[in-house]
Amino acid sequence: AILFAAGEPLETAKIAQALDIEIEDAETVLRSCAEQLDERESGVCLLKLGERYQLCTRQEYAENIRSVLDMKRNVPLSAAAFEVLAVVAYNQPVTKAYIEQVRGVDCSGVISTLCQKGLVEEKGRLDLPGRPLLYGTTSEFLKCFCIESLSELPELPEREEKEQEPEKEETKTFEVPAEEPAQPAQAEPEDGEDFDFDEFDVDADELENMYE
Repeated sequence: AILFAAGEPLETAKIAQALDIEIEDAETVLRSCAEQLDERESGVCLLKLGERYQLCTRQEYAENIRSVLDMKRNVPLSAAAFEVLAVVAYNQPVTKAYIEQVRGVDCSGVISTLCQKGLVEEKGRLDLPGRPLLYGTTSEFLKCFCIESLSELPELPEREEKEQEPEKEETKTFEVPAEEPAQPAQAEPEDGEDFDFDEFDVDADELENMYE
């Protein structure tokens, strides 16, 4: 009843608090509910999305639901969107500059689209000059790709000769002595210089195959 009324993913801790039970007991109850729904072949299912749970309709009934509610099918993601999503999913949290370093092109529009679709969200700011935004995937991302956690993503392929990869920004703070001027931030590399997106091709394709 709590999950039905919420209509969105709820943290296990909140469910446990509402039921006045321990988190471990809440996990047991939720797993039991999910199994019962599966055994009865119910039209709804209980999805685990990281540390959250959500009551959803089953994927096989999607077309029936769309026809009744006159819902339009979501516009498929572009190849560029899947590429950016792969970079974010495997390296999060990352900045826009890092994503553009990997792909070699401006990604502002694609990132904005992914944020609007709820697949990517802001995860804070990097503690470096300019304090650039950090991006990561969402629980909606897990739901769309039918996985419970990021650990279920396909593994990155091992290459015989590892090519140079863009160095990920450090997240720790550096203290500069008062008597010495702060060092200027290093200029970003030219578009795509010394980087190749090939290593993400397989993952972008696999994400596209998983996406519903």
